[in-house]
Amino acid sequence: MFNFKIHKSLIRTKAVLGFAFLAIFAAACGASSAEQQTNRRVEKKPPVNIVSDKPKIVAFGDSLTAGFGLAEKESYPYLLQEKLRADGYDYEVVNAGVSGETSLGGLERVDWVLEQENVWILILQLGANDLLRGLPVAKMKQNLATIIKKAQAKNIEVLLCGMLAPPTMGAQYQREYVTAFPDLASEFKVEFLPFLLENIALNKDLNQPDGIHPNAEGEKIMTDNVYKSLKPMLKK
Repeated sequence: MFNFKIHKSLIRTKAVLGFAFLAIFAAACGASSAEQQTNRRVEKKPPVNIVSDKPKIVAFGDSLTAGFGLAEKESYPYLLQEKLRADGYDYEVVNAGVSGETSLGGLERVDWVLEQENVWILILQLGANDLLRGLPVAKMKQNLATIIKKAQAKNIEVLLCGMLAPPTMGAQYQREYVTAFPDLASEFKVEFLPFLLENIALNKDLNQPDGIHPNAEGEKIMTDNVYKSLKPMLKK
């Protein structure tokens, strides 16, 4: 269940990366138009419902989950599937990422995703595009809370992935945004990954030219980040 030491971890992560988000956010703003163009080309359908007896782990998120700019085999859900198999876990990972997705967009399609058979775990990675568009944190938090409640109503465990905000958004917005994720994890007692892009952000060798989407090597690290938080939830 939720680790109540996450606030300390989050503060430490902010201390290391907070100043760097000036550069990240600038790059992200340039990348957002590409994401939005991709989003217009993608019809928001639920992932393919493969009839299987295997328990499913649904990776539900935006371009960071979808694997924007990468081949399918380079995306973190694909790599996560490979890692699970190598470690003897018999789960089926479903990539339910949509580039450009906001928390509202995720809420609008989550019922489709949760209707799949044998969904055991939902990896919830949304909120970065709410940040890029300067959408109200309270609304984002409400959308994410509703998604979590919908999953828990079906006895689906949730791993919530956090994100950081740059100081350019203003002190109040930054504070509200950064604390929204651990607050949700605490309220609903779900597993929590404080910063999805830890050890990736601002490293040009691990990111695509836009400066924010991980490249193939960065995806491997992101997969490790997710796997560390996911592993306590797994059963063999």
